[in-house]
Amino acid sequence: MPLLKPGLQKDIREALKGMSAPVTLAVFTTDTDQHACEMCDDTRQLVEELALLSDGRITTEIYDLARDPARAAALHVDKAPAVVVLAGNGGTDHGVRFFGIPSGYEFASLISAVLMVSSGQAALTPATIAALSRVAEPLQIQVFVTPTCPYCPAAVTLAHKLAMASPHVSAEMIDASEFPDLSDRFGVRAVPHTVINGKVHVEGSVPEAALIEKMAAWTAHP
Repeated sequence: MPLLKPGLQKDIREALKGMSAPVTLAVFTTDTDQHACEMCDDTRQLVEELALLSDGRITTEIYDLARDPARAAALHVDKAPAVVVLAGNGGTDHGVRFFGIPSGYEFASLISAVLMVSSGQAALTPATIAALSRVAEPLQIQVFVTPTCPYCPAAVTLAHKLAMASPHVSAEMIDASEFPDLSDRFGVRAVPHTVINGKVHVEGSVPEAALIEKMAAWTAHP
């Protein structure tokens, strides 16, 4: 049974016409006894259905976390399901990732990520671009979400924009319900909850300038 309903398919086709260059979606699943991945099959199906609506603009690559360790390591994927949005058919990594199925409100985040990576541009203020130019070490942004949270996509998309604009920044959507141990580790009690380099916490969906201020504080005093 299709995950994307006919009415939604039409809207998706229209949205994907805005793609200016090809995008590759690398999907990681797992079926090992040590990790029961309830949403892996649905994540793969969702991405494959999305690709079918792109008129060839989206290519999918399907990997198994245990059987393809080299590819997982190259794309910094350590859990499943995962979707990495790569530019071009060859797959240039801009640090844009989803851990957990990007469903519900987060499907909009996936569409936004595809369009952004396709364009090669992130719409950010000059002040943000200047701040990102001063980031010289790896900086990880993790945005914990749930599919039913209407405020979460804005936080995810902002993080992805920062990753797109800086080679040192990576940004991950993490479904808090799919990875409860990780959520507990970072004390996630409400979403969106953003964690910068595992240390700096940002509650709620904040404006661009506020998130940059948190990032700047970390880079100045890691």
